[in-house]
Parts: sequence; C-alpha cells; structure tokens
Amino acid sequence: MNILVLGGDGYLGWPTALYLSRKGHRVGVVDNFARRGYDLEMGVDTLIPIVSLQKRVRRWQEVSGNDIDVFVGDLTDPDFVSETLATFEPDTVVHFAEQRSAPYSMIDRKHAVYTQVNNVVGTLNLIYAIAEQNRDIHLVKLGTMGEYGTPNIDIEEGFIEITHRGRTDVLPYPKQPGSFYHLSKVHDSHNITFACRIWGIRATDLNQGIVYGHETEETSLHPELATRFDYDGVFGTVLNRFCVQAVTGHPLTVYGAGGQTRGMLNILDTLACVELACENPADRGEFRVYNQFTESFSIQQMAEMVVDQYSGDATIEHPPTPRVEKEEHYYRAAHTKLLDLGLVPHLLTSSVVRSLIAVCEKYKDRVDPSAILPTVNWRETSSSLTTAGSHGPSATGVGDTESAEVN
Repeated sequence: MNILVLGGDGYLGWPTALYLSRKGHRVGVVDNFARRGYDLEMGVDTLIPIVSLQKRVRRWQEVSGNDIDVFVGDLTDPDFVSETLATFEPDTVVHFAEQRSAPYSMIDRKHAVYTQVNNVVGTLNLIYAIAEQNRDIHLVKLGTMGEYGTPNIDIEEGFIEITHRGRTDVLPYPKQPGSFYHLSKVHDSHNITFACRIWGIRATDLNQGIVYGHETEETSLHPELATRFDYDGVFGTVLNRFCVQAVTGHPLTVYGAGGQTRGMLNILDTLACVELACENPADRGEFRVYNQFTESFSIQQMAEMVVDQYSGDATIEHPPTPRVEKEEHYYRAAHTKLLDLGLVPHLLTSSVVRSLIAVCEKYKDRVDPSAILPTVNWRETSSSLTTAGSHGPSATGVGDTESAEVN
C-alpha cells in the first residue's frame, strides 16, 4: 500500500514509518517539526538524542535500501494537505499529527486555543481533502482512551447499547475528557463520524492508552534511527518520569492517592495495531473505534514496579495532583477488537521495566531535574510556567506525533 504517516518525525510516527517501510509498503511522512519547537519553548530536550528528519531518512535508506518520501508542511494549511494527498496518492493515511499533551493544553488560554485549533482544524482539512479526492482512502486516526474519562461503568469500544423508555439504540459512548487536549480528540471523533456518515469515507479511530518503550527492531539498527524519550512534566509520560526519577535519586512523584488507572501499551504493540488497522480497512461509510491498549495499571502500581526493579534506593512521594481528576475510581475498559484481528500483546514485565531503567541510566547526564516536576495547575486559568522561549506555542499544524496521553 501507499501509506502516508502524518506526524512522522515523532515518538510514534517515526518508528511506525520505519516499520511499515520494512514491511514493503511505500511510505511518506508529513511533519512541520512543531514537536521539536515545543522542546525549545519548554527549555527541555528528549532524553535520547535524535537527529533531523532528513538525516533519519537518509540513514534509513542506507540501512534498509528503502526510500521514505518527506513532506514538510502544516495540516492547518488546506492547500498543503490537498497537494500532499494528490502527490502521494495514499491508500491509507495514519494520523498521529496533533499536539498530544494534556498539561500543555492546560497552561493558559493561548495554549488551549492553540491545541484545539491545531488538532481540530488540521483533522477537518484532512477529512475534506479525502472526501474531495478519493473517498476510498482509509483514515487511521490516533485517538486516546482519555476521551472516555473514568466513568463508574464499563467502557465499551466506541459505542454502547442504550435502552431508554422502552426503545433501544446503539450510540457513541459518552465522553468525559479531562483536558482541552482530550476535548480536541473528542471533537475529532465527532467530526470524523459525521464525515463517514455524510460522505461515505472510511475511518478507524484508535483510542490509544499510554505508550511506553522506545526501541523497535528498526530503530535499533543505527543510533540515528532512534526515537524520542520524553520525561519532563509537560510532555513526559508517567513510566518514563518514574524511571528518570529513580536513576537521578529523586523520589517518584505519585500524584494524589495514586489510584488513577490508565490503559498501557508497549510501543511494539502500537506498531502492530496500526498495521492491523491498515491491513483490515473500514468499509465505505464506516467509522470504527478500537480501544488500543493491552493492560491497565494504577499510577501507584507503576511506581512500585519501578521501585522493585531499580537496583538502588528509590522512594515514593504523594504530592497533590495538579489535575482535576478522580484519585480512586472504577476502571474496566473493553479492548478485544484488535486482539480479534490477531494482536499478540507485549506485556509490561519486570524485564521491560529494567530495560527502561537502563536507558535512563545510560543517558542520565542529559536529565534536567528541574524539568520533571509538574508546573501546570488545572485549577488555574494561567499557570506559572517558565519556558525558554516564553512566546507560547511555537508552531501550528502537523505537530510531531501523539505518543499517547501524558500523565
């Protein structure tokens, strides 16, 4: 297939592009490097050093013999989106290209507006271009389990059967997003659902949990093929943050009671899930939802895993949560559809945790301890966040990629 990966310079977009290229697909990547700009704005950097997209692509061609087409531009520019689709003629578009940090979206009004415009308008431009050029293009969109929130009932895969006053219907599962970022993903889901219904386009929404891990078979072939590893308080994911805190001698910060429970996913399974969605496309007019995670853990459980597997001394602290969220809650979410397609999960074992700790040990000299702790407070309309650039959002449009929601 011709597969276009939007946000192909990012944590998940880059290894996805390599994986699909190795599988024999013709791959193109789209990015405007906004994610790299966020690092400049925040004054932080990925723990594992990464090279430019152009160097990455050249190295992949040398290592594998496969070319990857590169398109640099912005999804909020409708002309760029239309021209890129017309040039590459994709069978499938894998859409990672959104601002994906909940804390970033909650910094202040500017960052909230930026997140919503960037994510919602970019996706709208994309679905319009698909509808106008080729309605057989399969849109594989990365959503988030955070769209659902933490209801006191089981979470289904996108839809729920409701009986009300003697009548029954299957309706979209109610959404209770926890940030302006998560709200943007809900808006995306609604817009794509509508586009499938009125234009007959085909789409799969992958509601992804929190991804951990950094190394794939392809990224391990050369240091210049590495993907990013975020640990800071704005973009870093929870397991990364705990491992970095352990190796740098800082207490592991479990916000509040620590009962916040989330779906988790190995990066290897992200690649497999995307491949399964691409190879088994939705029908014309169909909007499918797959819950893309393999296990669920509380924040406290993950901290205890790191403490247990770290060879040195590590402690756990419970500062107040900066978010407005339930600290103890019921959480049971269905996630069978990808398993039915053939997904064989890589689970969060002790050896996986030790491998993450080893990466943090290797690069601990690159850690900025001041970047780890939270600086964004959900209860305030403007957080006292000190950034390197102090300009607010540094770019618009394609972004880098969604690595899964940030905790």
